[in-house]
Amino acid sequence: MLNQSLKNWLLAIRPKTLPAAVAPVLMGTAMALGDGIGHIPAALVCLLTALLLQIGTNLANDYYDFQKGADTQERVGPTRVTQAGLIPPDQVKAAFIGIFALAVLASIYLVTRGGWPIAVLGVAAILSGIFYTAGRYPLGYMGLGDLLVFFFFGPVAVAGTYYVQSLELNSAIVFAGFAPGLMSVAVLTVNNLRDIDSDRKSGKNTLAVRFGRGFALSEYLFCVLGACVVPVFIYMFIQDHLPILACSLISLAAVPTIKTVLTRSEGVALNTTLASTARLLLAYSILFSAGWVL
Repeated sequence: MLNQSLKNWLLAIRPKTLPAAVAPVLMGTAMALGDGIGHIPAALVCLLTALLLQIGTNLANDYYDFQKGADTQERVGPTRVTQAGLIPPDQVKAAFIGIFALAVLASIYLVTRGGWPIAVLGVAAILSGIFYTAGRYPLGYMGLGDLLVFFFFGPVAVAGTYYVQSLELNSAIVFAGFAPGLMSVAVLTVNNLRDIDSDRKSGKNTLAVRFGRGFALSEYLFCVLGACVVPVFIYMFIQDHLPILACSLISLAAVPTIKTVLTRSEGVALNTTLASTARLLLAYSILFSAGWVL
């Protein structure tokens, strides 16, 4: 019984989405270390906080999507524990509140280093995670999910991680954050493509629902290829860290995944594609980080 309970909670936190939290922290830390101003304790707390925020958001979405009727038996995506009755709703709610509380505690250290801007960003991240699916006008249901994901899993995460270590910032760091932001939006786009029919029925007006499959397919292609172009512009701007151009090779590794999205843009086939896109994001962050440090 305990073993099955642990499996249910592991399912609830959605491990396949966690590269979106890890990747920007890895990049921001590598850039700080490469610039000779890294701070390992701050980096580790950043990673912990990012993971807690991601897990808390996943649990909150699981709970509120069920409450709003977005998750039904017609769902073709991975099992949602609240809808499936695997974990009682009140336990899921208590869990995401507790996880966000832990994120607040962890981020206190980061605030002591980075000051009030870090506190503001932390509060904004938690509120966005909750009200992405909660409230009378949930942000994700209004088609704002893509923008929020790009912002918080991209420039904010990379620049924030760099800043709390170095206590300084520059435009190259912020621009580097565009890449994981775009790749994270690509992950979300696959999710929205897969759920487009059920989302439309429940009134969840994602960009895929608002503008159709053609738009979502173009968005996915733009995000993946756009991320691969980012290191080229960074190198042209700073004329340094040449090895980061290896990230552009991700465009070749992404070909099978892109082909699947373009040719099988619905149904359970996209579950595998979502996980593949998350792995591409993690691979990108590793290549970029190694390239910056070398």
